[in-house]
Amino acid sequence: MNIMERQTPLARNVRRLGHLDLAGAGQVTVAGSHAYVGHIPNKRHLGTSIIDISDPRNPRMVAEVILDDHDSHSHKVRVVGDIMIVNHERNPTGIGRRADELPRVLRELEASLGRAPKVTEIAGRLGVTEADVQEIEAEAKRGYHMGGFKVYDVSNPAQPKEIVHQKTGGIGVHRFDMDANYAYISTEMKGYVGNILVVYDIRDPQRPAEVSRWWMPGQHIEGGEKPTWSGRQHRLHHALRRGNEMWASCWHAGFWMVDVSDLSKPKSLGTYNYHPLFPEPTHTVMPVPERIGGRRIALSIDEEDQAQSASEEEARRGRAHACILTFDVSDLGAIKPLGQFQVSELDSPFSRTAGARFGAHQFCERMTGTIVHAVWFGGGLRIIDVADPQSPREIGHFIPEPVTGRRSPQSNDVALDERGLIYLVDRNVGFDILEYIGTA
Repeated sequence: MNIMERQTPLARNVRRLGHLDLAGAGQVTVAGSHAYVGHIPNKRHLGTSIIDISDPRNPRMVAEVILDDHDSHSHKVRVVGDIMIVNHERNPTGIGRRADELPRVLRELEASLGRAPKVTEIAGRLGVTEADVQEIEAEAKRGYHMGGFKVYDVSNPAQPKEIVHQKTGGIGVHRFDMDANYAYISTEMKGYVGNILVVYDIRDPQRPAEVSRWWMPGQHIEGGEKPTWSGRQHRLHHALRRGNEMWASCWHAGFWMVDVSDLSKPKSLGTYNYHPLFPEPTHTVMPVPERIGGRRIALSIDEEDQAQSASEEEARRGRAHACILTFDVSDLGAIKPLGQFQVSELDSPFSRTAGARFGAHQFCERMTGTIVHAVWFGGGLRIIDVADPQSPREIGHFIPEPVTGRRSPQSNDVALDERGLIYLVDRNVGFDILEYIGTA
């Protein structure tokens, strides 16, 4: 589609250089002259797209990885050198993350009824159909044995070659971090409830070797631990390595810092949980590269969860949207909240679009100075300066126009390249190459 024939995006201090009507994406990462995009589950079973971005005004698809396992998706991707890693995770059921609420609902119904609840009662409490509940039960009986991650040789990005499929456990791998030597994998594993961190040595990419595991107290049920939460509400989303630390976002358990100076024995350094005051789960946490005013600062971003139907959206009214929070982490034993950055519903025409999420989702996991690039589902790209961590300030934004009949954009991830160009992907349709043009 010709960009000039499309609706006009809403932007301040940001301009579009290039665009592709790319299938819905979960993550974008940039390495050299190529962008690598992991895709949300789709009818084509498209796992990963590789795009030549050497000319940012004319991005060009050079390769697609199609999944032969139709029960799985690969919506996350990272590349270091000639190695690409993608996740392999079971496709969600029709009710998505609401299935996480099933253990709590079963427990509450059994307590109130004094017997095992019927399917109709479970469905009513969850606000789903009986068929939805039966689908969850059928998935549990059928089992899933393909979870893990795949390693590819992308020395020639136009011809990615699969090296190995490393199996893990449960429903598989969600998000992860990697460097030239190790992959830091968030996955379910036998004997644990919810995702934990499993570190793999990938220096021999044909034979990933497990190095260590880290989990929150209460997750290792096979080891005798007992969770104090319901279902998978407390779990690792993913952990980012910064020097000898891992910064772990743990959904409704807030975030943790983990000492990996001895990678074979990860050790918890500190934690802070700001839930349930802030209702949305912690998606990502990372430290600001340099100290600000002598203090060490960290940022977390929450994910606007659920609210995909009109009834859920109505229930959200008056509830805080997912946002960015800032913290003083100078003393990991006494973390202090400092400020927050919110996008007002008045700042996007898509803030109350039925069937679409609005609030925050993710930020680029690489910062330049005190600048962070973040995405709001219905609020698009927001470029934020956290030089004053108690009062973060927006310096630019870009809200893409909805395409292919959609009522709202659903910006899902953002990355930067070495030129400072910005790569934005949409959960439904869209891949944009953007440029920050300075304060106007």
